[in-house]
Amino acid sequence: MTTVEPRSTDAVPFVTRAVDPARWPDVAAPPAASRARTALTEAVIRRALHRLPLHVRFPDGSALGRGGPALDVHDARSWYGRIGSRGLIGFGESYMAGEWDAPDPVAALTVLAGHAAELVPRPLQRLRSVWAQRQPWEQRNTPDGSRDNISHHYDLSNELFALFLDDTLSYSAALFRGFPATWDLLPAAQHRKIDRLLDLAEVEAGTRVLEIGTGWGELALRAAARGAHVTSLTLSREQRDLARRRIAAAGLTDRVDVELCDYREARGTYDAIVSVEMVEAVGAEFWPDYFRTLDDRLAPGGRAALQAITMPHERMLASRTTYTWIQKYIFPGGLLPSVEAVADTVRLHTGLTVARRDAYGAHYAETLRLWRERFTARADEVEALGFDETFRRMWTFYLAYSEAGFRSGYLDVQQYLLTKERSPR
Repeated sequence: MTTVEPRSTDAVPFVTRAVDPARWPDVAAPPAASRARTALTEAVIRRALHRLPLHVRFPDGSALGRGGPALDVHDARSWYGRIGSRGLIGFGESYMAGEWDAPDPVAALTVLAGHAAELVPRPLQRLRSVWAQRQPWEQRNTPDGSRDNISHHYDLSNELFALFLDDTLSYSAALFRGFPATWDLLPAAQHRKIDRLLDLAEVEAGTRVLEIGTGWGELALRAAARGAHVTSLTLSREQRDLARRRIAAAGLTDRVDVELCDYREARGTYDAIVSVEMVEAVGAEFWPDYFRTLDDRLAPGGRAALQAITMPHERMLASRTTYTWIQKYIFPGGLLPSVEAVADTVRLHTGLTVARRDAYGAHYAETLRLWRERFTARADEVEALGFDETFRRMWTFYLAYSEAGFRSGYLDVQQYLLTKERSPR
Protein backbone atom coordinates (compact mmCIF):
# COMPACT_ATOMS: atom_id res chain seq x y z
CA MET A 1 0.00 0.00 0.00
CA THR A 2 1.29 3.47 -0.86
CA THR A 3 0.73 6.70 0.97
CA VAL A 4 0.70 10.08 -0.76
CA GLU A 5 0.99 13.15 1.44
CA PRO A 6 -1.26 16.00 0.28
CA ARG A 7 0.20 19.47 0.26
CA SER A 8 -2.36 20.69 2.79
CA THR A 9 -0.54 20.35 6.09
CA ASP A 10 -3.56 19.37 8.18
CA ALA A 11 -5.32 17.08 5.71
CA VAL A 12 -5.51 13.33 6.26
CA PRO A 13 -2.97 11.32 4.19
CA PHE A 14 -4.45 9.39 1.29
CA VAL A 15 -3.99 5.65 1.62
CA THR A 16 -4.83 3.77 -1.55
CA ARG A 17 -7.16 0.90 -0.79
CA ALA A 18 -7.54 -2.36 -2.62
CA VAL A 19 -11.18 -2.87 -3.62
CA ASP A 20 -12.32 -6.34 -4.64
CA PRO A 21 -13.68 -5.80 -8.18
CA ALA A 22 -15.67 -9.04 -8.06
CA ARG A 23 -17.56 -7.96 -4.95
CA TRP A 24 -17.61 -4.21 -5.60
CA PRO A 25 -17.46 -3.74 -9.39
CA ASP A 26 -18.73 -0.15 -9.38
CA VAL A 27 -16.40 0.90 -6.57
CA ALA A 28 -13.19 -0.70 -7.82
CA ALA A 29 -12.66 1.91 -10.53
CA PRO A 30 -14.28 5.23 -11.41
CA PRO A 31 -16.69 5.08 -14.35
CA ALA A 32 -15.50 6.36 -17.70
CA ALA A 33 -16.68 9.94 -18.11
CA SER A 34 -16.17 12.40 -20.93
CA ARG A 35 -13.94 15.38 -20.32
CA ALA A 36 -16.85 17.70 -20.98
CA ARG A 37 -19.09 16.01 -18.42
CA THR A 38 -16.33 15.90 -15.81
CA ALA A 39 -15.53 19.57 -16.43
CA LEU A 40 -19.20 20.53 -16.08
CA THR A 41 -19.45 18.49 -12.87
CA GLU A 42 -16.37 20.17 -11.46
CA ALA A 43 -17.76 23.61 -12.27
CA VAL A 44 -21.12 22.82 -10.64
CA ILE A 45 -19.52 21.31 -7.52
CA ARG A 46 -17.02 24.12 -7.07
CA ARG A 47 -19.79 26.68 -7.43
CA ALA A 48 -21.87 24.92 -4.78
CA LEU A 49 -18.97 24.36 -2.37
CA HIS A 50 -17.86 27.97 -2.63
CA ARG A 51 -21.03 29.04 -0.80
CA LEU A 52 -21.20 26.28 1.82
CA PRO A 53 -19.98 26.42 5.45
CA LEU A 54 -17.46 23.66 4.72
CA HIS A 55 -13.67 23.49 4.37
CA VAL A 56 -13.07 21.18 1.40
CA ARG A 57 -9.36 20.44 0.97
CA PHE A 58 -7.70 19.10 -2.17
CA PRO A 59 -4.35 17.32 -2.71
CA ASP A 60 -2.81 20.35 -4.46
CA GLY A 61 -3.26 22.43 -1.32
CA SER A 62 -6.28 24.39 -2.57
CA ALA A 63 -9.51 24.60 -0.62
CA LEU A 64 -13.13 25.60 -1.13
CA GLY A 65 -15.93 26.68 1.18
CA ARG A 66 -16.63 29.35 3.75
CA GLY A 67 -15.06 27.41 6.59
CA GLY A 68 -16.53 24.80 8.87
CA PRO A 69 -16.25 20.99 9.05
CA ALA A 70 -13.40 19.64 6.93
CA LEU A 71 -13.79 17.30 3.98
CA ASP A 72 -10.59 15.93 2.42
CA VAL A 73 -10.67 15.01 -1.26
CA HIS A 74 -7.71 12.71 -1.97
CA ASP A 75 -8.37 12.02 -5.65
CA ALA A 76 -10.14 14.99 -7.21
CA ARG A 77 -10.32 13.57 -10.73
CA SER A 78 -12.03 10.35 -9.57
CA TRP A 79 -14.26 12.30 -7.18
CA TYR A 80 -15.54 14.62 -9.90
CA GLY A 81 -15.79 11.74 -12.37
CA ARG A 82 -17.87 9.54 -10.10
CA ILE A 83 -20.25 12.34 -9.15
CA GLY A 84 -20.55 13.43 -12.77
CA SER A 85 -21.41 9.90 -13.90
CA ARG A 86 -23.54 8.67 -11.01
CA GLY A 87 -24.52 11.68 -8.91
CA LEU A 88 -24.93 10.95 -5.21
CA ILE A 89 -24.38 7.24 -5.87
CA GLY A 90 -20.93 8.20 -7.13
CA PHE A 91 -20.36 10.41 -4.08
CA GLY A 92 -21.00 7.43 -1.80
CA GLU A 93 -18.96 5.05 -3.94
CA SER A 94 -16.09 7.52 -3.84
CA TYR A 95 -16.12 7.31 -0.05
CA MET A 96 -16.24 3.50 -0.22
CA ALA A 97 -13.18 3.62 -2.50
CA GLY A 98 -11.31 5.88 -0.06
CA GLU A 99 -11.14 8.82 -2.45
CA TRP A 100 -12.39 11.23 0.20
CA ASP A 101 -12.66 11.31 3.98
CA ALA A 102 -13.63 13.71 6.74
CA PRO A 103 -12.30 14.04 10.29
CA ASP A 104 -15.94 14.32 11.38
CA PRO A 105 -18.03 12.76 8.59
CA VAL A 106 -21.34 13.50 10.34
CA ALA A 107 -20.55 17.20 10.63
CA ALA A 108 -19.55 17.43 6.95
CA LEU A 109 -22.54 15.42 5.78
CA THR A 110 -24.88 17.46 7.99
CA VAL A 111 -23.86 20.60 6.10
CA LEU A 112 -24.48 18.86 2.77
CA ALA A 113 -27.83 17.46 3.92
CA GLY A 114 -28.92 20.86 5.20
CA HIS A 115 -28.22 22.40 1.79
CA ALA A 116 -29.40 19.46 -0.33
CA ALA A 117 -31.92 21.51 -2.29
CA GLU A 118 -29.24 24.07 -3.25
CA LEU A 119 -26.41 21.80 -4.39
CA VAL A 120 -27.69 21.35 -7.95
CA PRO A 121 -28.66 24.51 -9.89
CA ARG A 122 -32.39 24.77 -10.54
CA PRO A 123 -32.05 24.43 -14.34
CA LEU A 124 -30.27 21.10 -13.84
CA GLN A 125 -32.82 20.05 -11.21
CA ARG A 126 -35.55 20.46 -13.82
CA LEU A 127 -33.61 18.03 -16.02
CA ARG A 128 -33.36 15.46 -13.22
CA SER A 129 -35.35 12.88 -15.20
CA VAL A 130 -32.71 13.06 -17.93
CA TRP A 131 -29.51 12.66 -15.89
CA ALA A 132 -30.64 10.79 -12.78
CA GLN A 133 -30.55 6.98 -12.72
CA ARG A 134 -33.91 5.23 -12.47
CA GLN A 135 -34.75 2.58 -9.89
CA PRO A 136 -34.19 -0.92 -11.29
CA TRP A 137 -37.41 -2.69 -12.22
CA GLU A 138 -36.33 -5.85 -10.40
CA GLN A 139 -36.23 -3.96 -7.08
CA ARG A 140 -39.97 -3.25 -7.10
CA ASN A 141 -41.55 -4.38 -3.85
CA THR A 142 -43.78 -7.07 -5.27
CA PRO A 143 -44.15 -10.03 -2.87
CA ASP A 144 -41.15 -11.77 -4.48
CA GLY A 145 -39.19 -8.55 -4.86
CA SER A 146 -39.75 -7.64 -1.21
CA ARG A 147 -38.31 -10.95 -0.07
CA ASP A 148 -35.13 -10.33 -2.05
CA ASN A 149 -34.88 -6.70 -0.93
CA ILE A 150 -35.36 -7.51 2.75
CA SER A 151 -32.92 -10.41 2.59
CA HIS A 152 -30.26 -8.14 1.05
CA HIS A 153 -30.10 -6.13 4.27
CA TYR A 154 -31.49 -8.10 7.18
CA ASP A 155 -30.02 -11.49 6.29
CA LEU A 156 -26.45 -10.17 6.20
CA SER A 157 -25.62 -11.70 9.58
CA ASN A 158 -27.30 -11.65 12.97
CA GLU A 159 -23.80 -11.51 14.46
CA LEU A 160 -23.04 -8.31 12.54
CA PHE A 161 -26.10 -6.50 13.89
CA ALA A 162 -25.39 -7.76 17.41
CA LEU A 163 -21.99 -6.05 17.29
CA PHE A 164 -23.42 -2.53 17.15
CA LEU A 165 -26.97 -2.85 18.53
CA ASP A 166 -27.68 -3.02 22.24
CA ASP A 167 -28.94 -6.16 23.96
CA THR A 168 -32.55 -5.47 22.93
CA LEU A 169 -31.48 -5.85 19.27
CA SER A 170 -33.74 -2.93 18.41
CA TYR A 171 -32.87 -1.46 15.01
CA SER A 172 -34.96 1.71 15.09
CA ALA A 173 -35.02 5.08 16.83
CA ALA A 174 -34.90 5.01 20.61
CA LEU A 175 -36.66 7.53 22.84
CA PHE A 176 -34.33 9.16 25.38
CA ARG A 177 -35.12 11.21 28.45
CA GLY A 178 -32.42 13.75 27.59
CA PHE A 179 -29.30 14.51 25.56
CA PRO A 180 -26.51 13.71 25.11
CA ALA A 181 -27.33 10.02 25.25
CA THR A 182 -24.91 7.37 26.47
CA TRP A 183 -24.61 3.71 25.52
CA ASP A 184 -25.75 2.43 28.91
CA LEU A 185 -29.05 4.32 28.52
CA LEU A 186 -29.85 2.89 25.08
CA PRO A 187 -31.71 -0.31 26.16
CA ALA A 188 -34.05 1.66 28.44
CA ALA A 189 -34.61 4.20 25.66
CA GLN A 190 -35.51 1.42 23.23
CA HIS A 191 -37.98 -0.02 25.75
CA ARG A 192 -39.43 3.46 26.26
CA LYS A 193 -40.03 3.73 22.49
CA ILE A 194 -41.63 0.28 22.33
CA ASP A 195 -43.79 0.87 25.39
CA ARG A 196 -45.05 4.15 23.98
CA LEU A 197 -46.16 2.41 20.80
CA LEU A 198 -47.85 -0.36 22.77
CA ASP A 199 -49.58 2.24 24.92
CA LEU A 200 -50.79 4.11 21.83
CA ALA A 201 -52.26 0.86 20.52
CA GLU A 202 -53.70 0.10 24.00
CA VAL A 203 -52.03 -3.31 24.13
CA GLU A 204 -52.86 -5.17 27.33
CA ALA A 205 -53.72 -8.67 28.55
CA GLY A 206 -55.81 -10.47 25.96
CA THR A 207 -55.19 -7.99 23.12
CA ARG A 208 -54.80 -9.63 19.70
CA VAL A 209 -51.77 -7.92 18.14
CA LEU A 210 -50.46 -8.04 14.59
CA GLU A 211 -46.87 -6.87 14.23
CA ILE A 212 -45.72 -6.07 10.69
CA GLY A 213 -41.94 -6.30 10.71
CA THR A 214 -40.57 -8.50 13.51
CA GLY A 215 -37.04 -7.19 13.80
CA TRP A 216 -35.39 -9.52 16.29
CA GLY A 217 -38.49 -9.83 18.45
CA GLU A 218 -38.15 -7.24 21.21
CA LEU A 219 -41.53 -5.58 20.63
CA ALA A 220 -43.30 -8.94 20.43
CA LEU A 221 -41.62 -9.96 23.69
CA ARG A 222 -42.80 -6.83 25.51
CA ALA A 223 -46.31 -7.11 24.11
CA ALA A 224 -46.52 -10.76 25.18
CA ALA A 225 -45.21 -9.84 28.63
CA ARG A 226 -48.31 -7.64 28.96
CA GLY A 227 -50.45 -10.70 28.29
CA ALA A 228 -51.18 -9.97 24.63
CA HIS A 229 -51.28 -12.59 21.89
CA VAL A 230 -48.95 -11.58 19.05
CA THR A 231 -48.71 -12.62 15.43
CA SER A 232 -45.50 -11.15 14.05
CA LEU A 233 -44.61 -11.07 10.33
CA THR A 234 -41.16 -10.89 8.76
CA LEU A 235 -39.52 -11.69 5.43
CA SER A 236 -36.09 -12.27 6.97
CA ARG A 237 -35.26 -15.87 7.81
CA GLU A 238 -32.32 -14.76 9.98
CA GLN A 239 -34.57 -12.47 12.01
CA ARG A 240 -37.36 -15.03 12.29
CA ASP A 241 -35.04 -17.74 13.57
CA LEU A 242 -33.36 -15.57 16.20
CA ALA A 243 -36.65 -13.98 17.27
CA ARG A 244 -38.14 -17.44 17.82
CA ARG A 245 -35.15 -18.46 19.93
CA ARG A 246 -35.44 -15.32 22.05
CA ILE A 247 -39.17 -15.83 22.51
CA ALA A 248 -38.64 -19.47 23.52
CA ALA A 249 -35.93 -18.45 26.00
CA ALA A 250 -38.39 -16.03 27.58
CA GLY A 251 -41.02 -18.77 27.88
CA LEU A 252 -43.51 -16.89 25.69
CA THR A 253 -43.97 -19.24 22.73
CA ASP A 254 -47.62 -19.75 23.67
CA ARG A 255 -48.28 -16.03 23.16
CA VAL A 256 -46.15 -15.19 20.10
CA ASP A 257 -46.21 -16.65 16.62
CA VAL A 258 -43.48 -15.42 14.25
CA GLU A 259 -44.30 -16.09 10.61
CA LEU A 260 -42.26 -15.76 7.43
CA CYS A 261 -44.98 -13.83 5.64
CA ASP A 262 -45.49 -10.77 3.47
CA TYR A 263 -47.83 -8.16 4.98
CA ARG A 264 -50.13 -8.60 1.98
CA GLU A 265 -50.58 -12.25 2.91
CA ALA A 266 -51.74 -11.53 6.46
CA ARG A 267 -55.08 -12.98 7.50
CA GLY A 268 -57.35 -12.60 10.51
CA THR A 269 -58.60 -9.67 12.54
CA TYR A 270 -56.69 -7.92 15.32
CA ASP A 271 -57.42 -5.42 18.08
CA ALA A 272 -54.09 -3.69 17.54
CA ILE A 273 -51.45 -3.45 14.84
CA VAL A 274 -47.91 -2.25 15.49
CA SER A 275 -45.33 -1.62 12.78
CA VAL A 276 -41.95 -0.02 13.42
CA GLU A 277 -40.05 1.54 10.50
CA MET A 278 -41.55 -0.88 8.01
CA VAL A 279 -43.32 1.50 5.64
CA GLU A 280 -39.92 2.76 4.41
CA ALA A 281 -39.36 -0.64 2.79
CA VAL A 282 -42.74 -0.74 1.05
CA GLY A 283 -42.15 1.63 -1.88
CA ALA A 284 -44.50 4.37 -3.06
CA GLU A 285 -46.21 2.06 -5.54
CA PHE A 286 -47.37 -0.18 -2.70
CA TRP A 287 -48.14 2.34 0.05
CA PRO A 288 -51.90 1.97 -0.68
CA ASP A 289 -51.58 -1.82 -0.26
CA TYR A 290 -49.75 -1.42 3.05
CA PHE A 291 -52.27 0.97 4.58
CA ARG A 292 -55.24 -1.00 3.19
CA THR A 293 -53.78 -4.05 4.93
CA LEU A 294 -53.85 -2.16 8.23
CA ASP A 295 -57.48 -1.27 7.59
CA ASP A 296 -58.48 -4.77 6.51
CA ARG A 297 -56.78 -6.55 9.40
CA LEU A 298 -57.87 -4.10 12.12
CA ALA A 299 -61.07 -4.88 13.98
CA PRO A 300 -63.69 -2.12 14.35
CA GLY A 301 -62.57 0.13 17.20
CA GLY A 302 -58.98 -1.09 16.72
CA ARG A 303 -55.82 1.00 16.87
CA ALA A 304 -52.61 0.91 14.81
CA ALA A 305 -49.37 2.40 16.12
CA LEU A 306 -46.67 3.04 13.55
CA GLN A 307 -43.17 4.44 13.60
CA ALA A 308 -41.95 5.88 10.31
CA ILE A 309 -38.95 7.82 9.02
CA THR A 310 -40.07 10.75 6.86
CA MET A 311 -38.50 13.24 4.46
CA PRO A 312 -39.72 16.60 3.09
CA HIS A 313 -42.60 16.22 0.65
CA GLU A 314 -40.98 18.14 -2.21
CA ARG A 315 -37.79 16.10 -1.96
CA MET A 316 -39.80 12.89 -1.82
CA LEU A 317 -41.66 13.81 -4.99
CA ALA A 318 -38.41 14.72 -6.73
CA SER A 319 -36.64 11.49 -5.77
CA ARG A 320 -39.41 8.89 -5.75
CA THR A 321 -38.29 7.35 -9.06
CA THR A 322 -34.57 8.10 -8.67
CA TYR A 323 -32.04 5.38 -7.88
CA THR A 324 -30.05 6.34 -4.78
CA TRP A 325 -26.91 5.15 -3.03
CA ILE A 326 -29.01 3.88 -0.11
CA GLN A 327 -31.16 1.81 -2.49
CA LYS A 328 -28.16 0.42 -4.34
CA TYR A 329 -26.11 -0.61 -1.32
CA ILE A 330 -28.27 -0.66 1.82
CA PHE A 331 -32.06 -0.87 1.30
CA PRO A 332 -33.05 -1.99 -2.22
CA GLY A 333 -36.53 -0.79 -3.15
CA GLY A 334 -36.81 1.52 -0.16
CA LEU A 335 -38.32 5.01 -0.15
CA LEU A 336 -39.00 7.32 2.77
CA PRO A 337 -42.51 8.78 2.71
CA SER A 338 -43.38 12.34 3.63
CA VAL A 339 -45.90 13.28 6.31
CA GLU A 340 -48.16 14.51 3.50
CA ALA A 341 -47.83 11.22 1.60
CA VAL A 342 -48.84 9.20 4.67
CA ALA A 343 -51.83 11.45 5.36
CA ASP A 344 -52.97 11.35 1.72
CA THR A 345 -52.60 7.58 1.41
CA VAL A 346 -54.54 6.94 4.62
CA ARG A 347 -57.29 9.36 3.54
CA LEU A 348 -57.62 8.13 -0.03
CA HIS A 349 -57.22 4.38 0.44
CA THR A 350 -58.54 3.49 3.89
CA GLY A 351 -61.28 4.25 6.37
CA LEU A 352 -58.71 4.90 9.09
CA THR A 353 -58.13 8.20 10.87
CA VAL A 354 -54.75 9.69 11.75
CA ALA A 355 -55.57 10.41 15.39
CA ARG A 356 -52.10 11.43 16.53
CA ARG A 357 -48.62 12.11 15.18
CA ASP A 358 -45.49 12.89 17.19
CA ALA A 359 -42.05 13.67 15.75
CA TYR A 360 -38.72 13.09 17.47
CA GLY A 361 -35.96 13.18 14.89
CA ALA A 362 -33.30 14.37 17.36
CA HIS A 363 -33.67 11.05 19.19
CA TYR A 364 -32.84 9.16 16.01
CA ALA A 365 -29.69 11.22 15.51
CA GLU A 366 -28.52 10.18 18.98
CA THR A 367 -29.46 6.54 18.37
CA LEU A 368 -27.45 6.51 15.14
CA ARG A 369 -24.48 8.16 16.82
CA LEU A 370 -24.34 5.42 19.42
CA TRP A 371 -24.61 2.70 16.76
CA ARG A 372 -21.91 4.35 14.60
CA GLU A 373 -19.50 4.75 17.50
CA ARG A 374 -20.06 1.14 18.52
CA PHE A 375 -19.59 -0.10 14.94
CA THR A 376 -16.34 1.88 14.62
CA ALA A 377 -15.02 0.64 17.95
CA ARG A 378 -15.67 -2.97 16.96
CA ALA A 379 -14.30 -2.77 13.41
CA ASP A 380 -11.87 -5.63 14.07
CA GLU A 381 -14.76 -7.88 15.09
CA VAL A 382 -16.70 -6.86 11.97
CA GLU A 383 -13.67 -7.83 9.90
CA ALA A 384 -13.42 -11.16 11.71
CA LEU A 385 -16.96 -11.94 10.54
CA GLY A 386 -15.73 -11.69 6.95
CA PHE A 387 -16.76 -8.13 6.07
CA ASP A 388 -13.99 -6.40 4.14
CA GLU A 389 -12.80 -2.80 4.38
CA THR A 390 -15.05 -1.61 1.54
CA PHE A 391 -18.07 -3.00 3.38
CA ARG A 392 -16.98 -1.34 6.62
CA ARG A 393 -16.58 2.03 4.87
CA MET A 394 -19.97 1.52 3.22
CA TRP A 395 -21.60 0.84 6.58
CA THR A 396 -19.82 3.76 8.24
CA PHE A 397 -21.02 6.07 5.46
CA TYR A 398 -24.57 4.72 5.80
CA LEU A 399 -24.70 5.36 9.55
CA ALA A 400 -23.04 8.79 9.28
CA TYR A 401 -25.20 9.79 6.28
CA SER A 402 -28.36 8.80 8.15
CA GLU A 403 -27.33 10.59 11.35
CA ALA A 404 -26.55 13.73 9.34
CA GLY A 405 -30.01 13.59 7.79
CA PHE A 406 -31.63 13.79 11.21
CA ARG A 407 -29.22 16.35 12.62
CA SER A 408 -29.86 18.68 9.69
CA GLY A 409 -33.64 18.25 9.96
CA TYR A 410 -33.77 16.83 6.44
CA LEU A 411 -35.09 13.58 7.95
CA ASP A 412 -37.52 13.07 10.81
CA VAL A 413 -39.15 10.14 12.55
CA GLN A 414 -42.83 10.01 13.47
CA GLN A 415 -44.98 7.90 15.76
CA TYR A 416 -48.52 7.60 14.40
CA LEU A 417 -51.76 6.48 15.94
CA LEU A 418 -54.34 5.36 13.38
CA THR A 419 -57.84 4.46 14.58
CA LYS A 420 -60.76 2.62 13.07
CA GLU A 421 -64.37 3.47 13.86
CA ARG A 422 -66.45 1.00 15.80
CA SER A 423 -69.27 -0.72 13.94
CA PRO A 424 -72.67 0.86 14.57
CA ARG A 425 -74.80 -1.14 16.95
